[in-house]
Amino acid sequence: MNSKLLWAICLVAMAISVSGFKTFAKEIDPAGASQKPNVLFIVVDDMNSWSVLGDYPALKVPNIKKLLSQSYYFSNASCAAPVCIPSRASFFSGVYPHNTGVYGNGPDVWGVSKKLGEVETLPECFKRNGYTTWGRGKTFHVSLPGTREQDMFDNAVYNGGFGPFPAKAYWSGKSHWYGIQPWEGPDTDFPDVKNATAAVEFLNQKHEKPFFMYYGLYRPHSPYTAPKRFMEMYKDSEITLPPGYLKNDLDDIPDKGKELIDGMRALQTAGLTKEQAWLRFLKAYCANYSFADWNLGRVLESLDKSPYAKNTIVVFCSDNGFHNGAKDHWTKSTLWEQADAVPFLIRLPNGKAYKCPQPITLVDIYPTLVEYCGIQAPKQKLDGQSLVSILKNPKLKSTRTALTTYGEGYSSVRSEQYRYIKYPDGSEELYDHSVDPYEHTNLASKPNMKGVIARLAAGIPTHFEKAVPSKLHGKRGNNDEG
Repeated sequence: MNSKLLWAICLVAMAISVSGFKTFAKEIDPAGASQKPNVLFIVVDDMNSWSVLGDYPALKVPNIKKLLSQSYYFSNASCAAPVCIPSRASFFSGVYPHNTGVYGNGPDVWGVSKKLGEVETLPECFKRNGYTTWGRGKTFHVSLPGTREQDMFDNAVYNGGFGPFPAKAYWSGKSHWYGIQPWEGPDTDFPDVKNATAAVEFLNQKHEKPFFMYYGLYRPHSPYTAPKRFMEMYKDSEITLPPGYLKNDLDDIPDKGKELIDGMRALQTAGLTKEQAWLRFLKAYCANYSFADWNLGRVLESLDKSPYAKNTIVVFCSDNGFHNGAKDHWTKSTLWEQADAVPFLIRLPNGKAYKCPQPITLVDIYPTLVEYCGIQAPKQKLDGQSLVSILKNPKLKSTRTALTTYGEGYSSVRSEQYRYIKYPDGSEELYDHSVDPYEHTNLASKPNMKGVIARLAAGIPTHFEKAVPSKLHGKRGNNDEG
C-alpha cells in the first residue's frame, strides 16, 4: 500500500472518529447544538419497581422492557415524598417537601405554600426559554391558583381524571377506589388513551421550535378498571404473593412506623379470605400496569418514527412506589423501599443502556433537563443535583444519598447500600440492601452500625418547613386519591 493511500485512509478514519465523538458529545451535552433538544417527560401513577427489577415474573410490560434496554436505568431512584401531590410538587418545582411544607395530599397546596407560589415550574422554565410546551393527563393532581397551569402550556390542557370507575356490582372492596372490573366499553373511555392519542398527534406535527412535552398517566393507580383484554392477559395460576412479603415483617418496626400501615383493610371483601382478595387485587394491579405500558408504548413508537427521535431526551418515572401487600400494606405513604423506590429511566438519542447505582431523587429531574438542554436556570434555588455528569460517565462514583420525607421529622435516607429511617420520636430503622433488598431485618440497634447511621443521618434536614394543610393532619395511612 503506497503512502498516499495509507494517509487518505487515516484521514477518513480520523474524520469518522471525530464525527462519532461529536455525535456522542452532543447527546450528553447538546447545549451548543443549533437546535435545542426536545424533551418527552412521561410520568405514571403508583407504579412499583417490578418492571425494572423483573422480580414479579407474571408481569407483562414489553414497552417498558424495551425502554429499559435503551436507557440509563437509575436503580436507586427515590421519590421525594411517597404520595402524589407532594411528589409532583417537588419534581415540578425542583424543591424538596421540607422546604415547601407540602408533605401530604391537600386541596390547595400551591396556593398555601409561599415557596410554591414563588417558584418557576419546570414547564414554565422551558416556555420562558423559547420552547413549545405541551401537557396532558395527570399533572399536578391539584388545582393551581388562577390560570397558572393553563398558562404554562401552549396547548389546551386536558387532565381527565381516574375514571372510569366500576359499576357497584363489580366492587371488590368497600370503596369505589378499590373496585375491579374488566372494562368492555371503548378504550377512549379512559383519559390515558385520549391523552396518548393527543400525544401521537402532536408528534406527527411539524414543529419549528424545540418542545417540552409532558404526558401523565393515571394508571396503574386504582380503580382497577382496564380494558378487558388486559385483565385476560393474566391467569389466576400466574399470580403469587408479592416479592419480599414476609409474614412477621413488622416485628422489629417502631410504633411510629406501624402507624403508617393500612393492614390492607380496603381489600377486605365479604366471602373472600384476605389472601384470596389480595391475589385478586394483584391480578387487577398487573392489568392496570400492562394497560399503562401499552399507552406508553404508543407514544414512544410515535416518537421513534418521527424526525424528532434523533434530538429528544426521554425521561420516564412513577410519582411514587407501591407496596402491594409487603409489610401488610397495600398502597404507598410509608418510608420503606416499596413506597419510596420508583422506576426511573432516561433515554438519550443514542439509545444505549447503562445501569446506574448512584442514589438519586425525582427532584434531580429539573436541574438535569436545564443543564442537558442548555437553557437558562429558574430564579429559585434547585434542591436537586443534575445527573448530566452520570450521563457522561455512568460509572461515576458518588457518596450522595437520596432523601424521602413524609411529614415533619419523618425521613428516609437511601445510599447505594443502606436505607436509614428516622421518625419524629427518635426511633430508627436501618437496612442493608446488599443482603436484605426487601428490608426484613432492622439493624438500627446493632452497635456496629452506629457509624453507618451517623453518616446517613447527615442527610436528614435540620429544618422542616411547617406543614401546609393536608390529609396528614390528624391521620396517617392511606391516600387513596393520589
